[in-house]
Amino acid sequence: MITDGGTQYMTAGDGILHIETPPSALVESGGLFHGIQLWINLPAAKKRIAPQYQDLQGRDASMVTTSDGGTLVRILAGNVDGFTGPGISHTPLAITHVTVAPGARAEIPWPSEFNALAYVLAGSGVVGAERRPFRTGQMAVLVEGDMVTFEADAHQDSNTPNLEVFLIGGVPLREPVVQYGPFVMNTRAEIQEAFEDFNAGRLGVVPANAIQPHRS
Repeated sequence: MITDGGTQYMTAGDGILHIETPPSALVESGGLFHGIQLWINLPAAKKRIAPQYQDLQGRDASMVTTSDGGTLVRILAGNVDGFTGPGISHTPLAITHVTVAPGARAEIPWPSEFNALAYVLAGSGVVGAERRPFRTGQMAVLVEGDMVTFEADAHQDSNTPNLEVFLIGGVPLREPVVQYGPFVMNTRAEIQEAFEDFNAGRLGVVPANAIQPHRS
């Protein structure tokens, strides 16, 4: 069960099956929730490592605040300014959730060899030295420098009291990528092999009792 702030952190590696369904209460009574599904490419040499699963609760993340309390950084994986998240990664990266209070400014040290993607989950503000505006549903791509900066607008919508940013990045692999269906490999031949393994049951099975009745 994924609760507020929780993360299912999986390394697919040599093959892993999972199923995702909303809680029964949400299906029966309605309501809203949001989540992000992120795929991180493994280097070719590690594509077939043993699969792994981590059930990370919101409290498991490393949490860092600025001295004025205006910014909270939750580190889910990787290292940010000496603080390390619980997610086990196989390449140099950082996965964070940044909350910036209205009118506050966040300055987050970032490895110069990393790229960075900043996706706005909620709220509005500006990003970077150029102070480019961005808001809910927009993304900024940052490729140079050793600092990522955000500033939240002083006035936010009533239903989004803070600027919420999903900030991720890492060292680019610069390897070929082939994706088809649920598989991401380096060559078409590897994709074909992955499908053969799946069809032969070598990736495992989802237990029957894990499939909820309301799942179509």
